[in-house]
Amino acid sequence: METKKHIRQEIFARRKAAPEEQIRRDSRKIFELVRALPEYRQARRVYAYVDCRHEVMTREFIEAVWRDGKQAAVPKVEGKDMVFYFIESFEELEKGCYGIQEPATGRRAEEEKALMIMPGVAFDRERHRVGYGGGFYDRYLSQHKQHPTAAVAFEFQLMEKVPAEPTDIVPEILVTEKQVYRQGG
Repeated sequence: METKKHIRQEIFARRKAAPEEQIRRDSRKIFELVRALPEYRQARRVYAYVDCRHEVMTREFIEAVWRDGKQAAVPKVEGKDMVFYFIESFEELEKGCYGIQEPATGRRAEEEKALMIMPGVAFDRERHRVGYGGGFYDRYLSQHKQHPTAAVAFEFQLMEKVPAEPTDIVPEILVTEKQVYRQGG
């Protein structure tokens, strides 16, 4: 099995090589599937990341969350922790940790049952996840266990098997532009 470092290098190269229009088109398909999930339809609040560097794009999705009458919160790195803040406009964001857009200020989001949309570098079909190496989502979700979790990724981010550790949080759902992978099937 490949190391996480090698997997990250390989997937970053695939993301960089993907045409912008493909990233945009496949991101829309992914979030059409997410919005059809019962977990999304039942959620009043959605926690999502702000995309960067050819990740599954979240801005149109966050706008859809607002149109659907739900609240959206995005993460801000504070020390070694990730804290979510509600946003009502992308104007509330500024460049933060690792060059990623995050809330400048705002109202802290503390809804324990909000749907969590997770990014990741690579996944396998059992939904094991290789993240960016900071452990932010694993630490956050190990302390906030009631969130329904849905990871989003492009099909080209799927691998036969990725290394998994006991501290890794496995999302309940993985959504690609082609399929929804769920816990237990």
